[in-house]
Amino acid sequence: MSDAPAHVSPPSAPTDGDAGPPRVLVVDDEETIRLALARFLRTRGYLVHTASGAAEALALLTESPYAVVLCDVRMPGMSGVELVPLALELDEDVAIMMLTAVNDAPTATEALSGGAMDYLMKPIELSDLEGAMQRVLLRRQRAMDRRQMERHIRAEVASRTLELEQEKAALRALTVNIVETLINAQEAKDVYLRGHSQRVADLGAAVAEEMGLPPALVEDIRLAGRLHDVGKIGVREEVLNKPGKLNPDEYEHVKDHVRVGVEILAPLRHIIGAGLQYVQDHHEHWDGHGYPRGLAGEAISLGGRILGACDAFDALTSLRPYREPLTPQATLDFLESEQRHLVDPAVLAALRAVVERQHATLLIEVDDS
Repeated sequence: MSDAPAHVSPPSAPTDGDAGPPRVLVVDDEETIRLALARFLRTRGYLVHTASGAAEALALLTESPYAVVLCDVRMPGMSGVELVPLALELDEDVAIMMLTAVNDAPTATEALSGGAMDYLMKPIELSDLEGAMQRVLLRRQRAMDRRQMERHIRAEVASRTLELEQEKAALRALTVNIVETLINAQEAKDVYLRGHSQRVADLGAAVAEEMGLPPALVEDIRLAGRLHDVGKIGVREEVLNKPGKLNPDEYEHVKDHVRVGVEILAPLRHIIGAGLQYVQDHHEHWDGHGYPRGLAGEAISLGGRILGACDAFDALTSLRPYREPLTPQATLDFLESEQRHLVDPAVLAALRAVVERQHATLLIEVDDS
């Protein structure tokens, strides 16, 4: 029970230094000391309540906030030092002052390091107590102001970070749309290439997901797939649409589309990120006989290996001026026979799983219709 006079009951609404007298909780197992301190502090304008132990103090702190807790160190059951972190957990703004009759440096250090703001010795001159109360109230207000400023700064930083991310996403989308316009313009000139980049992007993302890659990497591969053939804007139409086999000069001209694509996309590196590497690597072969750098095995970026396999799959299953399309199964079998040369075996396994699952889904949809 509280030792406050019967005509003074703890208010149900919080009262702080701005809204009224500072609320003080005096915690001491000695009734004479508890009442004497409370009586003095009331004469100085404080709204005071008392508790005979830590458990009662915690109950009062749970009900409503206090500006200051003036607490004895040594009490039966839970000590004042043990009360400090529990009180601060309930209210980080409460200022805690410790009172002790024993000059014990380790205990004082423990109390102060635990969050107490002051450590006073009994018996204490009442004038000294009043000065100490004023000091801790000032420190409390400064600490509250600092925390409020920190919260404001964190909120501002979070808000600005969100705005920057949104601006970055909008810029990225705008940039990608511009590049895709170039790709669509190129594909529009060649009926055999229409939709190729989007199909490679979607298939590449599905393969990446099948391999259990992180979502961010999946999206990088999807983006690179959409942009991987932008360099074909620089390939002559008569070469792209040639119905027969390319001669060596024409083949070298087509190979140059990787370099052109990288040059187009390089200024956008900060937006495309790792996707630029995947675009550069999508014609490298597992055996090192691809282009433009002749990389082999795992020296080829994983995104490049995935896009290379998906690009080859889509090319072989699409109609070309010089041949009919292969079936998905025939294409997978061909890539299987050439996997030591063309594609990463792990990527091919994932590609097969994706294609076979898509084919099974298609059959179910056809049956249902």
